[in-house]
Amino acid sequence: MRDIAVFSGSAHPELADEICLHLGVPLLPTKTSRFANDCIEVQLQGNCRERDVFLIQPLVPPTQENLVELLFMLDAARGASAGRITVVLPHYAYARSDKKDAPRISIGGRLVADLLTTAGADRVLAMTLHSPQVHGFFNIPVDHLHALRELAAHFRRYDLSNTVVVSPDLGNAKEAAAFARLLGVDVAAGAKQRFADDKVVISTVIGDVTDRDVIVLDDEIAKGSTVFELLARLRDRNVRSVRVACTHGLFTNDAIKRLSEEREIDEIVCTNTVPIPREKYTEKLTVLSVAPALAEAMRRIHNGESVSALFA
Repeated sequence: MRDIAVFSGSAHPELADEICLHLGVPLLPTKTSRFANDCIEVQLQGNCRERDVFLIQPLVPPTQENLVELLFMLDAARGASAGRITVVLPHYAYARSDKKDAPRISIGGRLVADLLTTAGADRVLAMTLHSPQVHGFFNIPVDHLHALRELAAHFRRYDLSNTVVVSPDLGNAKEAAAFARLLGVDVAAGAKQRFADDKVVISTVIGDVTDRDVIVLDDEIAKGSTVFELLARLRDRNVRSVRVACTHGLFTNDAIKRLSEEREIDEIVCTNTVPIPREKYTEKLTVLSVAPALAEAMRRIHNGESVSALFA
């Protein structure tokens, strides 16, 4: 790993530190300065010349600040004659903006993909994109990982003899079905309609959930509106218990606290693709690490090995 150079933006340095620990390489320093006119300047304080450079930066709040910092990191690496630049995106926030579902709106997922490419990215390593078509927004190679193995390993510790995995909507049903196969359990899905960012309606749950233990699986949870709506439908079916699982635990405002206060919810499980302040932790929250998976994917990219083999 002598020719690898790993840098982190300011979005999630703890994850970058853990990834470098698994890789056995140092995390090289990045200096971000802010001028009096509020412009920023980014300096990569490590040699990039002809090296395999990895830039780790999830797009998390403040999303626009972190995006611009990443673009400047890319420009700095390209200007320093990096041999190849890989953007490691544990969370791609703009993946939710993947279609034109109203007049005269932007498709942010595609635009930001173009910005990353123009700034100098040669390839992208992403984790659990919101929808499959986002992969195609990039005109550079994309390695798309998921956290289903990490989540499945956690839930295998429980008695799953009467368990069903429930997707909040049909769009996530394919991922929920794959997760259910890993656990050897049944799958169900909610019939969801979204009317606004924080207003969703789930009319019914398709599948047998009555008197069963439920694992709700979603790709990300922000305000928790979908989970609360699904929880109401699950109460109507008299489920025995509920555990909530997702890859990206954004948990904006007091979402963790509100979810933890629901008596039916026994546990909330997410990964560390998104930083969660310690003061937001509750006794029901479990955070799993995806650093080993990201580190192994980075090692395979560096050595020219198959990344898809990780999921074989």
